[in-house]
Amino acid sequence: MQQLQSFFEKISSSTHCVALTGAGVSTLSGIPDFRGKNGLYKQADAQKIFDIEYFDVDPSFYYKATREFIYNIDEKKPSLVHTALSLLEEQGFLKALITQNIDFLHQRAGSKNVIEVHGSPARHYCRRCGYTIDDFAAIAALVKEGSLPLCKNCSAVLKPTITFFGESLPPQALNNAQREAQEADFMLVLGTSLTVYPAAYLPHITLEHGGKIAIVNADRTSLDQYASFRFDDLAIFSSLQREDQSIFPH
Repeated sequence: MQQLQSFFEKISSSTHCVALTGAGVSTLSGIPDFRGKNGLYKQADAQKIFDIEYFDVDPSFYYKATREFIYNIDEKKPSLVHTALSLLEEQGFLKALITQNIDFLHQRAGSKNVIEVHGSPARHYCRRCGYTIDDFAAIAALVKEGSLPLCKNCSAVLKPTITFFGESLPPQALNNAQREAQEADFMLVLGTSLTVYPAAYLPHITLEHGGKIAIVNADRTSLDQYASFRFDDLAIFSSLQREDQSIFPH
């Protein structure tokens, strides 16, 4: 309990606190993570879902596999972690939120300064002719009915601007994330195994520039020994609450 209180005090006293979130923060919303004990990658052929070469061979595999946890996301609700991070930003304690997730739940919880380092399904584009569409609702409606979104110019299957294996991260988002990590005097590392690079290198940047990190994740990570705070359960954020102008427990 004392460590938890110290953790919250560190957040409130930091001058530039940022968060890095992974799939673990969305498991509380009913979305499977990737590498956990019940993760997506425990399923057969799951590695093909976000493989760019396989997408070019059979794009229907991606859309069938992601119909529920990406294109049916309107049925999922932000978790207590999404809500807590939104409140931290609203109260001025959290300066930026860097996420590896592609589910919009941080934005739906109210977070404004969200940096999506693994891209986003908000936009879809044609790899053949470059046509783009920013209407996620229209794409989701097609996918949910079992259809494939096609380019209006050349009829090729559209791809989301999610970063697949074999693609580079979006440069602007990565640059913004690296800048935030460099400026951070405290980084919250939440629900990520820190195994996917270059996003996993962001806490290293904070440490290299004299900042501190806190890790909250069910499984061990490679940076646990360097963390000033280490918790296993994201439910610690349930103790954050609004009381007058503060959301910290009194």
